[in-house]
Amino acid sequence: MNGVEPPGEPAVEPRTEAGDVLTEVIMRTFRLYGGFLEAAEVMTKPVGLTAAWWQVLGAVLRQPLPVSGIAREMSLARQSVQRIADLLVEKGLAEYLPNPAHKRAKLFRPTTAGYTAISRLAQAQHSFTNRISSQVDLDDLRTTLRVMDTLVTALDAEKL
Repeated sequence: MNGVEPPGEPAVEPRTEAGDVLTEVIMRTFRLYGGFLEAAEVMTKPVGLTAAWWQVLGAVLRQPLPVSGIAREMSLARQSVQRIADLLVEKGLAEYLPNPAHKRAKLFRPTTAGYTAISRLAQAQHSFTNRISSQVDLDDLRTTLRVMDTLVTALDAEKL
């Protein structure tokens, strides 16, 4: 805006150099997410899943969680996770269990068929991540992961 604001509009805080760089990181993250989502759709199709189903099942591979916990963990809308969870249960890929900590918020976990579908993805997923990661220095990947964790923590603290 060259420092000129439309009449009646509040002045916009100028962005710092770090803010400019973070904006570029955000834009690249959107691009990466799109590319990773497209790759996930290609990998999941042969095993009868979608990327969204994989994401929800993946959140409960280690331990069952209530739908609200999955939504929080994955930064997704609870209603979207609920819709996918119900569909996965209907397809026999997951099930709801009683939750001793909360009567109404049942726990969600994969069934044997769900675990089998996820394990069938392993070869495609391993091949994909090995191909992509071979083009990036391992220390750079580790640094990226640390920075992403720091950004997630900062974003969680911001509570937009």
